[in-house]
Amino acid sequence: MSKEKTGTTDDVADDLVEAIPAPVKKRQWDWIPSLIWLIPILAAVIGISLAVQTWVQRGPEITITFHSAEGLEAGKTKVKYKEVEIGTVQSITLSEDHALVLVTVLLKKEAKSFTAADSRFWVVRPRVAGSGVSGLSTLLFGPYIGADAGAAKEKADHFTGLEVPPIVTRDASGKQYVLHANDIGSLDIGSPVYYRRIKVGQVAAYDLDDDGKGITVRIFVNAPYDKFVGINTRFWHASGFNMQVNASGFTLNTQALATVVLGGLSFQAPEDNPGTPAKENTAFVLAENQAEALREQDGQAQMVLLNFKQSVRGLTPGAEVSFRGLVLGQVKSIGIEYDPARQEFSMPVLAEVYPERLGRKFIEYQRQSKLTPQHRLHLMINRGLGAQLRIGNLITGQVYIALDFFPKIVPAKKGSAENMAGLDTPGSLLQLPTIPSSTDEIQTQVSEIALKLSKVPFDQIGDELQQSLKVLKETLDSTGQLAEKLNNDVAPEITVAMQDVRKTLNAAERTLSEDAPLQQDLRQTLQELTRAAASLRILTDYFERHPEAVIRGKRGDNQ
Repeated sequence: MSKEKTGTTDDVADDLVEAIPAPVKKRQWDWIPSLIWLIPILAAVIGISLAVQTWVQRGPEITITFHSAEGLEAGKTKVKYKEVEIGTVQSITLSEDHALVLVTVLLKKEAKSFTAADSRFWVVRPRVAGSGVSGLSTLLFGPYIGADAGAAKEKADHFTGLEVPPIVTRDASGKQYVLHANDIGSLDIGSPVYYRRIKVGQVAAYDLDDDGKGITVRIFVNAPYDKFVGINTRFWHASGFNMQVNASGFTLNTQALATVVLGGLSFQAPEDNPGTPAKENTAFVLAENQAEALREQDGQAQMVLLNFKQSVRGLTPGAEVSFRGLVLGQVKSIGIEYDPARQEFSMPVLAEVYPERLGRKFIEYQRQSKLTPQHRLHLMINRGLGAQLRIGNLITGQVYIALDFFPKIVPAKKGSAENMAGLDTPGSLLQLPTIPSSTDEIQTQVSEIALKLSKVPFDQIGDELQQSLKVLKETLDSTGQLAEKLNNDVAPEITVAMQDVRKTLNAAERTLSEDAPLQQDLRQTLQELTRAAASLRILTDYFERHPEAVIRGKRGDNQ
């Protein structure tokens, strides 16, 4: 029964399905997109275009190594050239050995020239150097990486950053020169270079020579002042105060106030004749001071040995060696040697002299002479050439060496084999005889006088003098007593005698007065004597005319 019922229901469902008409299929238009897909498609197109544009405009990426990343921040620190941004720091990492810092920098497309192999990069921070104070703006905006574009054709993506900013960039106008010196003095990178006290450049770098015997300094002279640097130009240290105390006195020179603190260099040509302009990287010698730099060329120097057997106090290396006031050279070194045979010490002094300073005629004589310098020196020694220490400055006690012809020097015997031996030995030093200085002679005489004075028995003389003074005192006491006795006993008698003398003088005055009888008689007597003298004169004249009157007598008038 149930079975029938079930079958009837299925039949009804089938009939209903057959009674519903079948749907008609129509084709849709596939080329018309739905509006909802427009936005994602548009966003994708814009993203792709931006990516392409960014990739096209993306600049090169480089890596710079520094010893420290102080002040640098990824995504914030900029790379600048002449204060214009040319890149940004992307990341900062450590090297594998942790010794360096790797800074990845993304440069702009227009800054691709900074990938040249000789480009330079450094961190700009506040600095105080010889060139002045720099990087003050980083106190407010933070450090940044400075750049200097290279000129090499080779490209690179790894660079070693400079720890100190370069003094001279490649876009600077001017020339670089090389100076060779014995020491660096007070120079530093950035120290100024002066021409006639005007700053025209600065020290770019310096380094020790390979052999360790000197310093090589690189300087940069700005244009247009580089035209004053010629092949005859001389350079010298102009650092601080140039103070000299020598036999000539006290001198003080300074180039500029800045050189006192920062040091500096100066240059000039002798007689203002620089000659042909020097090419870049031309090498020059750096002198110690202006006087040495501008000094005329003296030709080849000759080393002379002087053995002094006296104190060389006050004589220092650099002291003058002069001939009658003309400076011929300077002292190079002072030593001491012991002679076991004589058991005495000597003070060998090595001096550098320039024979050409003795004048043009002496130079011509040297050139024309067939004798060697040693033989010519030997001949001059025979004439009394020698060396003597003399005081050049009484205040400072500076001593110099005077060369001259001294009559006290005993000349060597001419032609003796002993004196001529070794004069032609190559490389042998010329040796001059020496004589004691006048100061030493005075000291010797003073010492002899002091020795003689020390032998005088001053103690015995003092005792005898004391005894003599005692006797003299006793004598003076006795004399005083005698004077007192004379004053008491003899003085009254003397007074009476003086009164008698006064009376006698009064009587004599009365006797010798004009109206006294004695005076009248005396006048008459003198008159008679006058007449008698006249008569005697007449008689004498008569006898001279008539000598026969002595026998015959006076003749009469008629005779």
